[in-house]
Amino acid sequence: MNVTILGNNSALPAYGRHPTAQAVEVNGEIILIDCGESTQVQMQKYGIKWRRLNHILISHLHGDHYFGLPGLLNSMSLQGRIQPLHLYAPAPLLPILDMIMQVADSELAYPLHYHQLPEGDAILEDNPAFNITCFPVVHRIACHGFVITQKSSGRKLLLDKCSEYNIPQTFYNQLKQGQDYSAADGTIIANNLVTLDGPPAKRYAYCADTLYSETYLPFIKNVDLLYHESTYLHENADKAILRFHSTTVQAAEMAKLANVGQLLIGHFSSRYKELDAFEAEAGAIFPGVHVTVEGTSYEV
Repeated sequence: MNVTILGNNSALPAYGRHPTAQAVEVNGEIILIDCGESTQVQMQKYGIKWRRLNHILISHLHGDHYFGLPGLLNSMSLQGRIQPLHLYAPAPLLPILDMIMQVADSELAYPLHYHQLPEGDAILEDNPAFNITCFPVVHRIACHGFVITQKSSGRKLLLDKCSEYNIPQTFYNQLKQGQDYSAADGTIIANNLVTLDGPPAKRYAYCADTLYSETYLPFIKNVDLLYHESTYLHENADKAILRFHSTTVQAAEMAKLANVGQLLIGHFSSRYKELDAFEAEAGAIFPGVHVTVEGTSYEV
C-alpha cells in the first residue's frame, strides 16, 4: 500500500506545485483522493494508470479539490473506459457534472456510480482487499476526511509444515483464515503448527482542509500513515483560524496525539516558495514527518 502525491499546493498552482490530489495504491488498485486542476496530467507524468482506478473520493467542493474531475472523467471515456467507476462526493457535485455533460451534449461511455457523502462518519466501501471510511472535519463548508484500510492477507503458510502434515493445497485458503485441519484419521492439526501470523492490516488517514480540532481524533488514532493539511507556518496561525486551515505545529501535534506511525503534510499556501521551514517546525514536535513532494510515493 502506498500513496503517490499528485498535487500538494492549496488554492492554485504555484512554484511548480499543483492543487491537491493523491493516488493510493492498494493491492494493485488505485483510489484517487481529491482531483484538483491538472490531476490527469500529473497521473500521466507519474505513471498512474486510470485502468486501475475504480474509486474517487472528493473531500469537499472547493475548486482546488475537484476542478480536475470533469476532464479526467471525460478523458477516460474518450480512451475507451467501459468498467464502472465509483465516485464518493458531496451531494451538490452531481448536478455540476450533469450540467457539464448536458451543455457539451456528451455522456460517459462507462457507468458512473455516485455515492453521496453523509453528514457524519460512515463506511463507504468494504471488499475483501480494503475498506474506506469517511469522517467529518472542520472547514468553511462541509468537508470529510478518509481512512483507507488494507486488510490483512491472512496467516502465513509454512509450506514445509503443510507438506509434513499432508495437508492438501485445496485447504490452504482455510488455513490462511485460521482454521485447523482435520486429517482423514480424525487427527486435528492445529493451525499454529502450520502457519505464522500474517502481516497486519495497514491504515492510511487523509485529513483534508480542516481547522485543528480533536473532534476527528478518534477516527485517525494509531493509523500507520497520516496526511494532515498544513497550509501555513505557525507564525500565520491567525490566518489558519480565519480560513479554517491548520499550521505545521497543529498537524504535528495532531499526529503526536493520535499516535500515528508517520506524518505527511501538504496543501501549502502559495505565499511560500520554499518549504524547508515546514519540515523544521513540524519535525520539532513529530520527528516522523515528511513534507510531501509531487511524484513521490510513500509506503504506508
